[in-house]
Amino acid sequence: MQPDLPPRSRGVIALFEENCTVCMLCARECPDWCIYIDSHKETLPAEGGGRPRTRNVLDRFAIDFALCMYCGICIEACPFDALFWSPEFEYAEYDIAELTHEKDRLREWMWTVPPPQAHDPSAEPPKEVAAAEKAAARGARPPREERT
Repeated sequence: MQPDLPPRSRGVIALFEENCTVCMLCARECPDWCIYIDSHKETLPAEGGGRPRTRNVLDRFAIDFALCMYCGICIEACPFDALFWSPEFEYAEYDIAELTHEKDRLREWMWTVPPPQAHDPSAEPPKEVAAAEKAAARGARPPREERT
């Protein structure tokens, strides 16, 4: 029988690979150095006569849970919401080398991540939402060329 866990339980770290830009902030901020990231650059052809763009492509993302102390700094440091806490905690292995989870296994944990908690209805709205509502109430402003 599964125990009833608190809503913000820390189990295993899940990876949403599509959001990872290979910025390496999670690996740099990790106090245990248990995150391993490899990538390569890919050149995208220019559209419409612009210059070609380069982007990082994730080759390897692994977390060694034998070293991890589950502090959550990597999740907090990620500016693109690519890392999440999963409440799953049953992932014991007989071999310590199996505790290094590669990106495919980290992605599997993503399906167990609970949805975010609802916002407090009595709280102030985020400043971005308030600014957008204020701009919508003023009406659409004409483009700069027409305002002169």
